[in-house]
Amino acid sequence: MSKPIVAVVGRPNVGKSTLFNVIAGQRISIVKDTPGVTRDRIYADCTWLDKQFTLIDTGGIEPDSTDIILSQMREQAEIAIETADVIIFITDVRQGLVDSDSKVSDMLRRSKKPVVLVVNKVDDMSKLNPDVYEFYNLGIGDPISISAMQKLGIGDMLDEVIKYFPEQNLEEEEDERPRISIIGKPNVGKSSIINKLLGESRLIVSNIAGTTRDAIDTTVKYHGKEYVFIDTAGLRRKSKIKEEIERFSIIRAVAAVERSDVALMVIDAEEGITEQDAKIAGIAHERGKGIIIVVNKWDTIEKDNKTTKEFENKIRTVLSYLSYAEIVFVSAKTGQRLNKLYDKIDMVMENQTLRIQTGVLNEIVMEATAMHQPPSDKGKRLKIYYATQVAVKPPTFVFFVNNKKLMHFTYLRYLENKIRDTFGFKGTSLRLLVRERKEK
Repeated sequence: MSKPIVAVVGRPNVGKSTLFNVIAGQRISIVKDTPGVTRDRIYADCTWLDKQFTLIDTGGIEPDSTDIILSQMREQAEIAIETADVIIFITDVRQGLVDSDSKVSDMLRRSKKPVVLVVNKVDDMSKLNPDVYEFYNLGIGDPISISAMQKLGIGDMLDEVIKYFPEQNLEEEEDERPRISIIGKPNVGKSSIINKLLGESRLIVSNIAGTTRDAIDTTVKYHGKEYVFIDTAGLRRKSKIKEEIERFSIIRAVAAVERSDVALMVIDAEEGITEQDAKIAGIAHERGKGIIIVVNKWDTIEKDNKTTKEFENKIRTVLSYLSYAEIVFVSAKTGQRLNKLYDKIDMVMENQTLRIQTGVLNEIVMEATAMHQPPSDKGKRLKIYYATQVAVKPPTFVFFVNNKKLMHFTYLRYLENKIRDTFGFKGTSLRLLVRERKEK
């Protein structure tokens, strides 16, 4: 199930970025007193109590501005509003209620989305709280007093935010159809791949990069089994971005990947593998999804008996962290090898949900430690008491040890490779967690 999306919107310089950083728990947004510093939406995965959500920081909204940057901010904030499940509307007690606040509140009212009205910079509650009452005039609910800088009132605000999160859709939870997100740069043929699989032009296909603006769900039936494909807007390098809408496509891609079991990472064979491809694939890798690398437009490449191997080696070099990913060479135009995708998806889904018995797992771990001794430091050696699998999608393993600090990253990677050598796990990342347990 996808995480709810929460957008922080408001006029420039009311403290949106400061609030964003406090909730996200790290300094992500640039914080500066100059209005208009936050020009791009920035997102972070956050948790409050037991609720997880994606938080979006937006540029400030100046409803009637003719300034190009400010009007672009208005555009991107409108897209944030359109995509969000809940909106935090932030105002400034020091500046008081201004005409722009009323215009922004009108925009929010029209969106029909849940809005939590927040009055920021209330650093002294007893002194400034009376000034908060004028914000009732906006007519979008009770204002909540906070000070993002002093971290006051944040918990009360988040309590209000999570009240509006959509109820878990039990039907969606029970839907066992494989869900596949299609990610990649614009114009690599993501929509064309789905159209060929469908056998009909269900999605708009255009040579203009950025045609697909929303994540679209499409059901495809193959050999009596249904697959749900989620097409996303292509992601572009920041230097090439012309339209503000395209910047927001990364948020939609994150949301689409969240809802999927497997991500098809589409690469353009003519262009070759790029650093931007590595960044995009990282979205799925970080979220522990199954990954299949799909090299499209393979029909346009002149080939000899070494071409496929050389291209695969380049992919493995640039996407070194995706050594587990499957690679398929296809052509959306001719349909070449597209049907192989279904076999790969089925295999990756099987590996995503594979469970290893604790006894069998510990035999492998004991064998691995016998072949390659665990690291030691200052005479103290790492002891692995036992390991167990605690989750699937992705398969997650916990190692109980005497001292977490002795579990070096390279040794954890060695253990992962041993697990992969024995059980396969092709196409899926593995999560290895280390827990400390004192010796009796």
